[in-house]
Amino acid sequence: MPAIPDRTRSSLSNYRKKRDFHVTPEPAPAAGTSSADDLGLVFVVQKHWSGRLHYDFRLELDGVLLSWAVPKGPCYDHKEKRMAIHVEDHPVEYASFEGTIPPKQYGAGTVLVWDRGTWDPVGDPREGMKAGKLVFRLHGEKLAGMWELVRIAKPEDRQDQWMLFKKHDEWAQPLAQYDVIKALPDSVIGKPLGLVEEREPKSLRPLPGAGSNIDLTAAAPAPMPVKLEPQRASLAASLPTGGDWIVETKFDGYRILARIDKGRVRLFTSGGHDWTKKLTSLAAAVEQLNVSSTWLDGEIVVLKDGIPDFAALQNAIDGAPNESISYFLFDLMYLDGQDLRKVPVSSRRDLLKQLLEDAGERIRFSEDFLAPPAQVFRAAGELGLEGLVFKRRNAPYVSGKSQTWLKAKCRLRQEFVVCGFTNRSGAPGEVGSLLLGYHTDGKLCDAGSVGTGWDARTARDLWTRLTPLEMPSAPFDVTAAKSRRWSRREAGSERWVRPVLVAEVEFAAWTSDGVVRQASFKGLRLDKPANDIVREAAKTLASKPVSTVKVTHPERVIDATTGFTKLDLVRYYESVAEWMLPHLKDRPLSMVRAPAGIAGELFFQKHPETTRMPGLKERNPELWPGHPSLLSVDTLDALMSAAQMNVVEFHTWNSTVKHLFKPDRVVFDLDPGEELKWKHMLEAALLVHTLLTELGLMAWLKTSGGKGLHIVVPLTPKADYDIVKGFSRAVVRHLAKFIPERFSATSGPSNRKGKVFVDYLRNGTGQTTVAAFSARARPGMAVSMPVSWDQLDALKDGAQWTVLTAREYLSFQTQDPWRDYWSTKQTLPGAMTRLG
Repeated sequence: MPAIPDRTRSSLSNYRKKRDFHVTPEPAPAAGTSSADDLGLVFVVQKHWSGRLHYDFRLELDGVLLSWAVPKGPCYDHKEKRMAIHVEDHPVEYASFEGTIPPKQYGAGTVLVWDRGTWDPVGDPREGMKAGKLVFRLHGEKLAGMWELVRIAKPEDRQDQWMLFKKHDEWAQPLAQYDVIKALPDSVIGKPLGLVEEREPKSLRPLPGAGSNIDLTAAAPAPMPVKLEPQRASLAASLPTGGDWIVETKFDGYRILARIDKGRVRLFTSGGHDWTKKLTSLAAAVEQLNVSSTWLDGEIVVLKDGIPDFAALQNAIDGAPNESISYFLFDLMYLDGQDLRKVPVSSRRDLLKQLLEDAGERIRFSEDFLAPPAQVFRAAGELGLEGLVFKRRNAPYVSGKSQTWLKAKCRLRQEFVVCGFTNRSGAPGEVGSLLLGYHTDGKLCDAGSVGTGWDARTARDLWTRLTPLEMPSAPFDVTAAKSRRWSRREAGSERWVRPVLVAEVEFAAWTSDGVVRQASFKGLRLDKPANDIVREAAKTLASKPVSTVKVTHPERVIDATTGFTKLDLVRYYESVAEWMLPHLKDRPLSMVRAPAGIAGELFFQKHPETTRMPGLKERNPELWPGHPSLLSVDTLDALMSAAQMNVVEFHTWNSTVKHLFKPDRVVFDLDPGEELKWKHMLEAALLVHTLLTELGLMAWLKTSGGKGLHIVVPLTPKADYDIVKGFSRAVVRHLAKFIPERFSATSGPSNRKGKVFVDYLRNGTGQTTVAAFSARARPGMAVSMPVSWDQLDALKDGAQWTVLTAREYLSFQTQDPWRDYWSTKQTLPGAMTRLG
């Protein structure tokens, strides 16, 4: 371990003076410590919410952490200069500190370790500090490459101001392309990432033909892969939105990978079969590309009137020299000594497009669409295209099925195992229908039949292929209801075959019996083994649902006091949807709409009325006889649809539609009177919590997004609204009776001056309370935020978080403070008895 200079202790004197280590959990300096060893000098970036958010950038040197406060945090864009205020040195032990510094202590607020790793100084760092110019390389979990700190302060300045910026190297990226602060907001202690250099290795070696605007920094020198499994798209349950997706045509053809090694071309199917001899003229065309070695990914098709025709493709493959086949290329995985699979797909495609500029008519680039996905999808259906493929712009190429590539089909379509056939009536030697199947858990299941989609020539070809495969009995392990399947066939007409051939079929839907409806044959698939054929199921995205709602007038200002726009609000609701939807799902609600902004006229809506919002669920009016249908927001699309229709606030009932008149919570709304100091509001919340605890009830806390606080008690839905409201009234009257100097049970300004009015009226039938995470239609657009009771003393007011700061705050939360709320079972009889 290197020697620690004597000046280390004195350099930490300011750190000691500013802190009371009997109160703050921050580490006290330990004499003569250093982390410098064979692993190098440490660096850490700590995300610190102290009054306002900033990032503390710390570099270990001579046994201490040199420290700068960076308000906006680091940025990979070499053109971005970030202000950095040089502050007191910190002890090396501080590098692992995470926690909350108590109120009234220096730097009071929450600290988390946003990044950590080691750093290498360029030159003598001590001389660099004296000269005001420190150059260094970072090896962190989020930050990497060369960086620089430059002093800009003058001797007479009160603060020692520096600038932190990224050097222009292989790691630099434009801010518009990648904002590391927004992309990776969480702690690396609770969610370690590993070194970014190991996750995303960079190479300085330029690629042949790469333009100056193509980002290929993630390319790596590597030998030519002998084999390469293609990346496959997952079937999407809904259309993605936003600018993170590339939208391409889903071609009605065969997937083909091309491998060129020293000018020699081989063409492979997605299953790895070599089709070079089948496609000799196409291979010759690919061979004309100006590359020495490469792997290309694409689809072969035959176009009819500009639209891919699968049957025509099959005919072309069977014939020679198949000059009508076109090869649409959409990806480039390897090029002349460089592995490109970790390069973002947008950059791989840019390079591919450049490579194909003079490729001719048969070798084409698969263009993408700039219009919104929903609009492109409608157009694709009208044109008769099979569907669309969506690819995340920054996604690497990953062999096998992935969630960064999605496919959306205009009609349902997939491969099936051919398990049998029937004769065509009046046409000997022709197939009348195909009997279909698919595999599930190793069993072959009956999928119904298809009897359209071919001509007489194809019917004879199918007969020729199938009759040699006949077997005496059905190959199914699981058979669907025959009454439906054979309703249009003569009994006993089926002829069974060994299940080795694969047919591609388009159809309208699956029936409840698990067979296809309104099916149409598209062709045999000679590139896929029958054992791999399973029923395709649409999958939602990996962890986050995707909305199909298009936002109109995103630039419209909703709050003139802050400049918050409609897009800010929509993005906020999308970012907190996973947190918010459990508080909305299946609850009748009322919404506050602000079509002209929050300063304009506001509208309440709790029924469908004339303005309908796609995605919101209209409940059966019989649930509440004599009233119009109730609405609920149960999905991301519903939430986004409401935000698109200018809904700012969401207020929910205390019950769900399943037990509409038996509430599953009771809410105490603490509303401060005039001249009430905030510390008295905090004391009032603590007193209510204490009383509820004595009554045997667990309660949870959230800010209202306005002036007050909400205390929420979950209930098992057994008592009706009259009982629950009566209990809440009794609690409030008890408080007002025994602590009259703090509480009022009567509304109105004159009755609560200097007191807290606890509103129990929200517990009646049809009454609502603003939902957790809902924004408020008030200047500043604060939100209602769930918090823990441990956070009570640190709360500054009921409007502490806004639509622009809430998601950042949530990145600090390693656990949901309401995580036990949902599983808590409690009823009121015992509490009512104790209350008396």
